[in-house]
Amino acid sequence: MPIVPVILAGGQGTRLWPMSRTARPKQFLPLTGPTSLYQQTLKRVSDTERYGPAVILTNAEYRFIVAEQALEIAAPLAGVLLEPVARNTAAAIAAAAAYVATHVDPDAVLHILPSDHDVVVDADYWAAIDAASRAASSGRLVTFGIRPTRPETGYGYIQTGDNLGEGVYSVARFTEKPDLETAQRMLDSGDYAWNSGMFMMKASTFLEEAKRLAPQTLDAARKGVEAARSDLDFVRLDEASFAAAPDISVDYAIFEKTSRAAVMPVSFTWSDLGAWDAVWDVSEKDAAGNVGVGPVTFSDSERSLVVSEGAHVALEGLSDIAVIASEDAIFVGRLSDAQKVGPLVKRLKTEAHTRALTEIHKTAYRPWGGYSSVLSGERFQVKRLFVKPGKKLSLQKHHHRSEHWIVVRGTAEVTIDGTVQMVMENQSVYLPLGCTHRLANPGKILLELIEVQTGSYLGEDDIIRIEDEFGRA
Repeated sequence: MPIVPVILAGGQGTRLWPMSRTARPKQFLPLTGPTSLYQQTLKRVSDTERYGPAVILTNAEYRFIVAEQALEIAAPLAGVLLEPVARNTAAAIAAAAAYVATHVDPDAVLHILPSDHDVVVDADYWAAIDAASRAASSGRLVTFGIRPTRPETGYGYIQTGDNLGEGVYSVARFTEKPDLETAQRMLDSGDYAWNSGMFMMKASTFLEEAKRLAPQTLDAARKGVEAARSDLDFVRLDEASFAAAPDISVDYAIFEKTSRAAVMPVSFTWSDLGAWDAVWDVSEKDAAGNVGVGPVTFSDSERSLVVSEGAHVALEGLSDIAVIASEDAIFVGRLSDAQKVGPLVKRLKTEAHTRALTEIHKTAYRPWGGYSSVLSGERFQVKRLFVKPGKKLSLQKHHHRSEHWIVVRGTAEVTIDGTVQMVMENQSVYLPLGCTHRLANPGKILLELIEVQTGSYLGEDDIIRIEDEFGRA
């Protein structure tokens, strides 16, 4: 029976701010190559001799980007489960196990994978996957432990116990993130591994242990699946049921209590990309140890990371520096202090004038394409809209604004109060206040246009959707 990948894609990754934000977290960003971390995760489970289609756990806000990025790399999905509220990994995995037990097979082996890790796939990796699968088939709940290479204080640790064969060990104990002295002692002992957050187990085994050790979590997850409703290609877990689950990790709820837990220490290259120093660590460096992404120039600098989305950044005479320049915010700090970005983002969230910088980008992505904010002022706003071939926006109207659309690339099909017209490059159209309108791209290339909004209120919540092919009306 093929292994069923279960990919957890609902996290927000605030420590990679300002690139990672609530509306577009790190798993959907191309941090280590041309594809996103989520897409790289899908590619790791694309071997049809080992795996079946993946089950994705995410929240409703990310549903379209989850589907679109899978479609871009032709990755089949067995289901996209939408969590109505965040309830940590125990409830998420329980819901996935209940879903697979009902729709695939109760004894299917699940491979639980975070969507935001960087992993180098080689022969050692596949040997570990196959051995873990066999251990899971025999009734073990297997967690992958990464053999430590340094006294890391940002990870939890697992102490190995008795050798169970094929590189699998019983779990002696779990340890939370240690201080530096304890981490060094664990490294020196040789019998500890970093807790990677990746697991392998049969759906039935996990459900049995959840029933015994975390009955409230299992009951909420099962009822959430049973009362779920379909929404286009997505499965919305029942909110009232799922919200009753405790907010607890699968480590606390199951793995630290069960006698079936096992750990497989592995040595393949892995990083959870939890902060900018981890991104620097896995990236290709120049002779001075610098990593540059985007328009960057290094001069007499070393061991630094510069990432820019637009402006050319020149770094002169510095070392151990991180410069992350997004469209609307710049972070500058010591690369070795990258873990401090998390507390900084919490501070930004508490202040009204900076809260939006932690939530949305200047460029927002939608299932039909997206838009970038160009200029805004009192009673006006200018945006760049881009619409994918064959896609169309909802049929909608606004109570407080009128709009002008100028097509700069492609051909637009514009509907205004039931009248359809084609608008070509260098042509424009006016949408008066209160009109019912729709924009579509009937062509084969990306449609780009400039939108000028004028009115007394220009917020995104002044959209009354009448019809929508993405179920948002």
